[in-house]
Amino acid sequence: MSPHASKPSRPVNINVQILAIMIFNFANYLTIGLPLAVLPGYVHDSLGFSAFWAGVAISMQYFATLISRPHAGRYADVLGPKKVVLIGLFGCLLSGVFYLGAVAFGASPAISLALLCVGRLVLGVGQSFAGTGSTLWGIGRVGSLHIGKVISWSGVVTYGAMAIGAPLGVWIVHLGGLASLSLCIIGIALAALLLAMTKPDVAKGTSTVIPFRQVLGKVLPYGLVLGLASTGFGVIATFITLFYAAKGWSGGAFALTLFSTAFVGMRLLFPNSINRFGGQRVAMVCFCFETLGLLLVWCAAAPLMALLGAMLTGAGFSLVFPALGVVAVKRLPQQNQGSALATYTAFMDLSLGITGPLAGILMTHAGVSSIYLASAFAVCLSAALVLRRVKKEKSWVTE
Repeated sequence: MSPHASKPSRPVNINVQILAIMIFNFANYLTIGLPLAVLPGYVHDSLGFSAFWAGVAISMQYFATLISRPHAGRYADVLGPKKVVLIGLFGCLLSGVFYLGAVAFGASPAISLALLCVGRLVLGVGQSFAGTGSTLWGIGRVGSLHIGKVISWSGVVTYGAMAIGAPLGVWIVHLGGLASLSLCIIGIALAALLLAMTKPDVAKGTSTVIPFRQVLGKVLPYGLVLGLASTGFGVIATFITLFYAAKGWSGGAFALTLFSTAFVGMRLLFPNSINRFGGQRVAMVCFCFETLGLLLVWCAAAPLMALLGAMLTGAGFSLVFPALGVVAVKRLPQQNQGSALATYTAFMDLSLGITGPLAGILMTHAGVSSIYLASAFAVCLSAALVLRRVKKEKSWVTE
């Protein structure tokens, strides 16, 4: 364990130590958020490809993140989190280089699109390495007692960077085109890379690395619960604007803002709740709020009702990831916690990847409102699974 973890730590000092590392995850997600709102338009309007290919270019990143996530955790256990963060940030930098190449070959649309897709794949790997590595680096600095707080701060900087990045990216492209945006991405990643090099690493894990199959077995119960609960996030983030349009209402974008604000606000207001009450108890309360929010959106008869539902869904889902993540990660020894965290996170990646297509099919047959009822059912199932697990653990203790 790093000497940083052994120092007496007041809450302010803990937060400062965590944020000193989370700045790298902020840079990581800023390079993700910056091109998010402009690349589909570039592929469709500038290169002349269909909306399908614009979707493919964006989805490449998520696919790469999902596939590389377990490897990021394993390398963090073996090499130490700092090296994994450096690899991830270098991937973010390379994505900007490939975007720049795509601009240079703009006269050859096929080559330009291929370079963009490679850039998205590299960015996806960079996302999983920098995100997983920075979280483990933060845990190494402040100790395993504060795992929940580290994961919570990771979520705050992640969604904060995405919220800032998308409109900022549009503004930069308006001023100087995709080439200027590419140079900004390279500059941000390079600055973060150089700063990360100056930070002390924490002790890396031993060579006793548990096989992935065993890690998956330990994490699977909590990963499944996370995947079901993540559907609430997916249907709000992806389809709330379509929901508003189908109802003939304006303000769908504001519903997204309220959702994000509630999400970040809960993590800032209740940073110690997981340590005080336990991850599974916090998760159960969160499921109640998330389910209520989804049901309010489902039966919304007025825009205000849907806004309240979106806000409650964001507030409810906010602490689910860290609350269950603490329990999942602590089921494995310290030298394997990188693999545990990465495997656990992959369930959310997978859930968000399949929620869109499944919800789209359901919308086609039962209307847009139906997806919120279905998601509420999924979250209730999450609560039932956690409750069942809590009862099992109590029975094991009394035997």
